[in-house]
Amino acid sequence: MKYRVIDDTLQLYNLMLNDIAHAKEFVFLETYKFANDHMGVRFRDALTKKTREGVKVKILIDSWGRGPVSETFFTELIRMGGEVKFFEKIKINNDIFTRGHRRDHRKIMVIDDMISYIGSANITGYNLNWRELCLRMEGEIAVSFKKVFLENFNAFNLFIITNKVTYTRKIRFGDFEIIRDVPSLQFQRLRKRYTQLIRQAVHSVVIETPYFLPGFLLRKAMMDASKRGVVVEVIMPKHSDVRMVDILRNKYLGLLYNAGIKLMFYQSHNLHAKLLVIDHEIFSISSANFDFRSFRYQYEIALIGSEPEILSQLREHIAETIRNSQEMDYLGWKRRPLIEKIFEWILLPFRHFF
Repeated sequence: MKYRVIDDTLQLYNLMLNDIAHAKEFVFLETYKFANDHMGVRFRDALTKKTREGVKVKILIDSWGRGPVSETFFTELIRMGGEVKFFEKIKINNDIFTRGHRRDHRKIMVIDDMISYIGSANITGYNLNWRELCLRMEGEIAVSFKKVFLENFNAFNLFIITNKVTYTRKIRFGDFEIIRDVPSLQFQRLRKRYTQLIRQAVHSVVIETPYFLPGFLLRKAMMDASKRGVVVEVIMPKHSDVRMVDILRNKYLGLLYNAGIKLMFYQSHNLHAKLLVIDHEIFSISSANFDFRSFRYQYEIALIGSEPEILSQLREHIAETIRNSQEMDYLGWKRRPLIEKIFEWILLPFRHFF
């Protein structure tokens, strides 16, 4: 097995396009966003070329995240035998504020039973200057990701998801576990697994996330870990691409800061990585943000493991992220404008939808 952690978005896209160009049997891609821009066109054209060569191409895109992309964007690819599905088209009804948030937020790509990708990056030129986090794996674990993708692809139709029991089953490959999460108030598999890992931490917890709105049990697990001497670090963007989340998260920061949790803000553009590392021994690379919406409403996927080669690369990634971050200014937080505090309270009842 070969592993490569990639956090430079342009480098990631070039690697993915190179792997697509060398595909012999199939390319399976699942993503939240696939934009109709210069980068989306590059991927579409590369995938269309493979269908002309007889390579099997299947693409699963979320209907909310797709933006202006539709079946017509992929006309030639479909005509040559490629398959494109859009997950759960949005319906305007009295359930839009709950069901409308049940999005396919996963980002995976599998090629020829040999190469697989998992991580945070969508297919769009919009995020070329963002700090992402994806893992490229070369080896037999691709067979497990192919199984995951095909179950996802075959379970979806335009409006519903079928075979939910199979669809949520955990998959193991050696010391790795692949966790698939689905919208649920009861199960929330990723939230429960992350809470368990944080409770087991002995030395350190590192979290990277673009949107930081942890629920009560996660906040308690983090504060309890800090109280028993675990170094808990959370790195988030100073300014994400969702301003309302930035305002709402401020409400939680003082409580966590006073519990001894180290809060850092990434200064260079947007941090979009989704990472959890426990004691420098266990990692989770996923599509899930550290917020209510991901854990409660969205279809997510995570790879959890303890592979030393991956952990070594993640240490370099985290160190570079921290070098471009600043610690929270607690006095500045206390002096934030009154209007922001008012908006925190106004937005609080809607925290599950951000």
